[in-house]
Amino acid sequence: MSHSRPDGHEARVLQFPSRRRAASPRAGRPGLAVPASPDDRARFHRHVEEGDDYRHRVKTNAATLVVIGLLIWAGLWLADSIAQLRKNQDCVLAGYRACTPLHIAPHPR
Repeated sequence: MSHSRPDGHEARVLQFPSRRRAASPRAGRPGLAVPASPDDRARFHRHVEEGDDYRHRVKTNAATLVVIGLLIWAGLWLADSIAQLRKNQDCVLAGYRACTPLHIAPHPR
């Protein structure tokens, strides 16, 4: 099908095939995931004979807990250090002296 335009060029209409596949019963709208068949999921199931390594799992969980605890402690320490540094800088910039307290133990006589 072609039509001539006033400027002398011809316009063409291209027919593209439909995106839907009518032959496939699993075909849906484009972009949606097709559910897996039960055979596809069989590879993710464990066999009872393999067993569960409980001791390894507990050790891994304990190590993860220790690492997370260390990260939380480091974050709190860092936040406290930054807050103390800001407090000292504000004191010095305000023109005060002796902004950092000195902790001196009493001298026994």
